[in-house]
Amino acid sequence: MYMDKYEFWFVVGSQFLYGPEVLDTVAQRAAEMAEKMNESGLLPCKVIYKVTAKTPEEISDVVKQANYEDKCAGIITWMHTFSPSKMWLNGLNDLQKPYCHFATQYNRDIPNEEIDMDFMNLNQAAHGDREHGFIAARLRMPRKVIMGYWQDERVLKELGKWMRSAVGAAFSKNLKVMRFGDNMRNVAVTEGDKIEVQRKLGWQVNTWPVGTLVEHINAVTEEQVDALYAEYCEKYELATDNIQAVRYQAKEEIAIKEMMDEEGCKAFANTFEDLYGMEQLPGLASQRLMEQGYGYGGEGDWKVSAMTAVIKAMTEGMSGGTAFMEDYTYNLEPGKEYSLGAHMLEVCPSVAAEKPKIEVHPLGIGGKGDPARLVFEGHAGSAVVVSLVDMGGRLRIICQDIECVKPILPMPNLPVARVMWRAMPDLCTGAKCWITAGGAHHTVLTYDADPEMLRDWARIMDIEFVHITKDTTPESLEQELFLNDLAWKLK
Repeated sequence: MYMDKYEFWFVVGSQFLYGPEVLDTVAQRAAEMAEKMNESGLLPCKVIYKVTAKTPEEISDVVKQANYEDKCAGIITWMHTFSPSKMWLNGLNDLQKPYCHFATQYNRDIPNEEIDMDFMNLNQAAHGDREHGFIAARLRMPRKVIMGYWQDERVLKELGKWMRSAVGAAFSKNLKVMRFGDNMRNVAVTEGDKIEVQRKLGWQVNTWPVGTLVEHINAVTEEQVDALYAEYCEKYELATDNIQAVRYQAKEEIAIKEMMDEEGCKAFANTFEDLYGMEQLPGLASQRLMEQGYGYGGEGDWKVSAMTAVIKAMTEGMSGGTAFMEDYTYNLEPGKEYSLGAHMLEVCPSVAAEKPKIEVHPLGIGGKGDPARLVFEGHAGSAVVVSLVDMGGRLRIICQDIECVKPILPMPNLPVARVMWRAMPDLCTGAKCWITAGGAHHTVLTYDADPEMLRDWARIMDIEFVHITKDTTPESLEQELFLNDLAWKLK
């Protein structure tokens, strides 16, 4: 439960100029605001009022505490009064946690009868937040700026989404990825600089022998399989007579989960080119583990595996679903241009429109037995597909807006989970832009993490973010990528 694990510290700025009565009022209001924001039900994590900071020493102290407190996923600052920004210089320069500047004010409206100089001296957020904003801009700090009344639903939802991005960053910094074997031979996009990724994103990507997994599979008891098989029958529609294939997938699920939990891993990758000693490529097993929140990457793609885990963590408690995905084929009929996304076996059932079916079919690749898998259609709705690629010297995250639809064809002989969507701005332009940006064929498809959340996550992690929208043109994207190349070379 990642959202319950973390909290955000509310740090309010002021100074001694206004006297003790004003400072008492500021502290009381700050505590009240934190309490009411928590009671709103619109924030995924708790806001903890920490201090009304009045000196450089107080600011530096709370930043040091935040840096070393694991529960603190970020700080939220607000200048109730005027807080000279030079006081914040050392503290912000030392800050290692995500940072949101909440530009708001205690009162929603200007009170016509009550406003006088005392009111003006106490309620200086419009003044203080501009002063505070300068120092972060001067330091070129990555930050989220949210502006609006602190009780408005729009404002709290925006704050809540940023919190999810910050939790995704905290999760990322401690993420371990288990690789069974190497990536698929001769594939470029599944390669990457693991040292740089660990430095920037925190991911520890290591390999475990397939033989060790086989040992764990062979050690699974029939009683364990019976219990998990009963869960399968309750949760899904059993549409096969090959029960042994289904039971073997249960063994694989139990064994992979056991190994990941022993090592503290939250994501894994495998490849059909390295299945020595296994009877089937994990299909149902991989789908089930993704449904439980683990990340997965096919063909040894550890980057998409980790990104799946990160996005699942930051969208915990949301209901749209997030899945490992691959662009497979297009429908190019004019007026009916759609992408068909699927994979050999492994698409997470969190995106299913209806109750998935367990089926067993030949795979035709990998040279092993017929694997059991969940077959379903994805549900309709707005979503994005996300790809993280290594550009050599920097990481780039590419996000494309899509509109998922009920598949326009029943495809009765396609025995895999599938999602169909219309890419923005249209299929051909969108694909051209995706290819121009270097987007991979493996993606994370998510109905829950929107582009703002992903942009905030990329900003926190200090990596490039590219967004393909309904308004994107190949020309504008080429210009953006050209300028990004120049900017990132200077970083």
